Amino acid sequence: MADEMQTLSDYGNVSGNHYDKYATGNPIARALMNGFFGAFDTLSAQTGAKSAFEVGCGEGELSLRLLRRGWEVRGCDLEEDAVAEANARSLASGHGARFAVRSIYDLADGEIAADLVVCCEVLEHLPNPRLGLERLAAQKIQHILLSVPREPIWRVLNCARGKYLSDFGNTPGHLQHWSRSAFIRLVSEYFDVRAVRSPLPWTMLLARPR
Repeated sequence: MADEMQTLSDYGNVSGNHYDKYATGNPIARALMNGFFGAFDTLSAQTGAKSAFEVGCGEGELSLRLLRRGWEVRGCDLEEDAVAEANARSLASGHGARFAVRSIYDLADGEIAADLVVCCEVLEHLPNPRLGLERLAAQKIQHILLSVPREPIWRVLNCARGKYLSDFGNTPGHLQHWSRSAFIRLVSEYFDVRAVRSPLPWTMLLARPR
């Protein structure tokens, strides 16, 4: 295990924030994002949780969504610029700075104590997603909510809009690719999957630790 551990300095991540899907004005993209948000809202509410920690918070869109619902939320992300933006948005909304620069690989056993861990649009960027799931499974949590792009639909839609054609539609920074069934199988090795949603073009799972 020690040989597999990667720290912040040698992570080798490629940021995936080449396209701001959350703030897009494209009506088709907005409809897809509304489906994502609807699934996220439904599954997070289903937990009955009041506290959350978001691993891979990006610019804080999902965390702020929970904060607006009265949750206690903290989070982390590998990208310094994203964390700075998340904290700026949180401060502007009156919630204070809640996010830190941290790699998923560097989370210590039991470091996170929250009703829910959110890890959406993260695992596809990891060189070692199994190690990431091991780190999440070692936390003191009641539920986990994960999402990844659903392949090959994700790449087909990228090609349809003329993006990343030289890479067959693969978004820069996406190192891993899962179909709906393959992602369920992977997560089931570490957690008990309780609910599955498939907002086009994602797979979203709600699970509990064993």
